[in-house]
Amino acid sequence: METLTSSGAHRVPWNKGRSTGQKPPLKLREIWEIRTRLQMSSNARELAMFNLAIDSKLRACDLTRLQVQDVCMGGHVVSRATFMQQKTQRPVQFEITEQTRQSVASWVLARGLKPTDYLFPSRLHASAHVSTRQYARIVHRWVASIGLDDAAYGTHTMRRTKAALIYRRTKTQRAVQLLLGHTKLESTVRYLGIEVDDALEMAEQTEV
Repeated sequence: METLTSSGAHRVPWNKGRSTGQKPPLKLREIWEIRTRLQMSSNARELAMFNLAIDSKLRACDLTRLQVQDVCMGGHVVSRATFMQQKTQRPVQFEITEQTRQSVASWVLARGLKPTDYLFPSRLHASAHVSTRQYARIVHRWVASIGLDDAAYGTHTMRRTKAALIYRRTKTQRAVQLLLGHTKLESTVRYLGIEVDDALEMAEQTEV
């Protein structure tokens, strides 16, 4: 629904024409397609952002607030990091794989970032770091670059991707709950839609 601004002009909702339901995770093939495109374009900033978004499973509001010192120690990118979630005010740990460490290190070096700098500074003077809206636009661009309908995907796609892959391989809800920083297991079940997936998988394997 359109609303009126104080000046009387019509304000179009930010999500008009976009899907606002649960965003699907990326598949392995899609991850590699996007990663390869970023590598070929020598886009150090977005390659580091993409890889870290996949590994960290952080919400957009947390990923964009990361500082260099949150993932680097003594000039090196760490293999495990801890970050205080803005939404829950609870710490969450995440792993940083070798290829992500390399891309983050390359970005930090190329930009000459200091420990107290935001890892992804904004290119706009009004903001110290990339905003969640800017990050959302970047995600839509990644998805569209490999021919997917970007309206069906969003920042939660990045948060869900590795968690979904881990669950499909392990079927361990508790592990995914810890990795996502959820306080309740029910939240993880709803977030991944795993009850439906599991039911369908069992049905497919059952012959009558």
